[in-house]
Amino acid sequence: MTYTDLIFDLYGTLVDIHTEEDDCVWEKTAIFFGFHGARCTGPELKQAFSEAMREREAEAGQSYECFPDIPFEIVLAQLFRERGITDRADDLGFQAAQLFRILSLEYVKLYPGVMEALDTLRKKGYRLWLLSNAQRVFTEYELRHLGLGEQFDKVYISSDYQCRKPDVRFFNALIEEQGLDRGKCLMIGNDRMTDIAGAKNAGLATLYMHTALTPGDQAAVDPKKLPGVAPADCREFEFEGDDWAELTRLIPEI
Repeated sequence: MTYTDLIFDLYGTLVDIHTEEDDCVWEKTAIFFGFHGARCTGPELKQAFSEAMREREAEAGQSYECFPDIPFEIVLAQLFRERGITDRADDLGFQAAQLFRILSLEYVKLYPGVMEALDTLRKKGYRLWLLSNAQRVFTEYELRHLGLGEQFDKVYISSDYQCRKPDVRFFNALIEEQGLDRGKCLMIGNDRMTDIAGAKNAGLATLYMHTALTPGDQAAVDPKKLPGVAPADCREFEFEGDDWAELTRLIPEI
């Protein structure tokens, strides 16, 4: 077994998801603000949120690698305070963030065979880690809903670190905190620009999955990099689709 630690992306790799953050979602979130004395319209709330987020990202970008990730609920709490609601702003920001996610969520579900794959890979001796560009206020609860929360040795969510993939510091947070050997880590993800490019910069081997949620402008899979086909010295593997039964068979071969 070449690799001992498997690092997984979440959305588009293990989980199929669709969200629509349309004007209706903002309008209903604005109603929640109004319920608590912070009256505004949907367009006003959306604009205020965008401006506040841009300001925070610009400030963070001066000390991060230009890939900051600001907790969603912190910005919403700021907007409550700006409207004079100070005593419960943090709690209300958290509740508003979760409401926003639920309103925008069309569906969230595991790709077929994911639970069986994780169970099999652990039984084969791999340690399993999750490294996701995500908001904890959303993702912690979605992991619980999907039954994934206990499947990993540890879950790393970008909003906790206020930087996201491909920022090498997000990868380093996992590698250094857990004392992992970079040469024995395999990053598995569905986005060449975040999961794969970031992992390469961090010194990790990669397995790119081209799934339905992969950005449409990204290059197709190179069949010569398929696990089991790629040369023995390959550290950049590629796989078409989300067939976790087949991937579970192939991973121990690389």
